[in-house]
Amino acid sequence: MENKNTKITVLYVDDEENNLVSFKATFRLKYKVYTAISGSEAIDIVKENRIEIIITDQRMPEMTGVEFLEEVIKIDTEPMRILLTGYADMGAVIDAVNKGKIFHYLNKPWSEEELDETIQRAYEVYAKRKKLLETYSKLELSNEQLEFLLRQKLLS
Repeated sequence: MENKNTKITVLYVDDEENNLVSFKATFRLKYKVYTAISGSEAIDIVKENRIEIIITDQRMPEMTGVEFLEEVIKIDTEPMRILLTGYADMGAVIDAVNKGKIFHYLNKPWSEEELDETIQRAYEVYAKRKKLLETYSKLELSNEQLEFLLRQKLLS
């Protein structure tokens, strides 16, 4: 599912360059793909761009995937977060859910079909959540206007 005029923006973070190249080659026609070889490089990308979906490897030097996602949440809570790992590390998965607030967890190596379906589902949730927030903001504004009118009526 794509926006009417733009592609879904996806950031893929992995410390293995061949995985970054493979991801970009696989998905660059369908999505607007950003890649980063480290958590710190990815944080800069998140600060400078509107990212809708973040996919990160768990095991990376300097900063794990969960640590990276914790930092992302401090910058921008909107992107949907997906964790990849080649290891069946339940502690990492639990941390990812509790601390990184991930949308989904996938094992490496990823299959193109499964990852694509996960990105699509994540974007659907992202779009619905964004629409709900916009509706809530409009309702809040309408409520403030009604309260103002009511106060004016009571004062006159």
